[in-house]
Amino acid sequence: MKISFIIPAYNEEAYLKECLESISRLPTGAIEEIIVVDNGSTDRTAEVARTFPNVKVLSEPTKGVAHARQKGLNESTGGLVAFIDAATRVPIAWITRALAAFENDPSVVSVSGPFMYYDFSPRENILAKIYWIFAWWAYLLIRYLAVGSNLMVKRSALAAIGGFDTTIAFYGDDTNIARRLKSQGRVIFDRDLVVYTSGRRLKKDGKLRGASRYALNFFSEVFRHRPATKKYTDIR
Repeated sequence: MKISFIIPAYNEEAYLKECLESISRLPTGAIEEIIVVDNGSTDRTAEVARTFPNVKVLSEPTKGVAHARQKGLNESTGGLVAFIDAATRVPIAWITRALAAFENDPSVVSVSGPFMYYDFSPRENILAKIYWIFAWWAYLLIRYLAVGSNLMVKRSALAAIGGFDTTIAFYGDDTNIARRLKSQGRVIFDRDLVVYTSGRRLKKDGKLRGASRYALNFFSEVFRHRPATKKYTDIR
């Protein structure tokens, strides 16, 4: 199956170029298309995306990452759909490892993995690794986990569950999609399927506060089937 990359983007002119360059270095044989969904940007996000001739730019004026991801899903054609963020950088080996999960087990409907921070110090990334150890233990208990900036999903499984829950503003959206995808097959969290992203939100919110908020909304989605945090702040 071919892969459609979908990248939601709101005011990401400072980050998007390196994200798209990282995708351009991946083996192209498995890639169907690359879609950037401009989610109401007021900067040069769309212009940056259009400097890449193989990138399709869509507009989704309704604010929210779930709206942007759903717009990209609706307009894409690949049998597999990969979701990353505009501040994400994808290693070359990522695509081979992600595809192997589907090829080795037909029951797999999604595969996801952690991220590390390219703008954190080595000591700060040690704390991130500890966070992902706890996430791994949670995954072993509930058997599903997804990270929205590092996720590949079968289109047929997303269609079967009705796509993304666009009532979720930000926090908990990836846990929501993982929980619902579990009804369609295996939802894998691979600790070695790593991407790199910016730690800008944790820098702004504070590392402990930010990590606690993500954890709170994870457990709220698991046990209450809805996020605990309704509002979020755009950080660029």
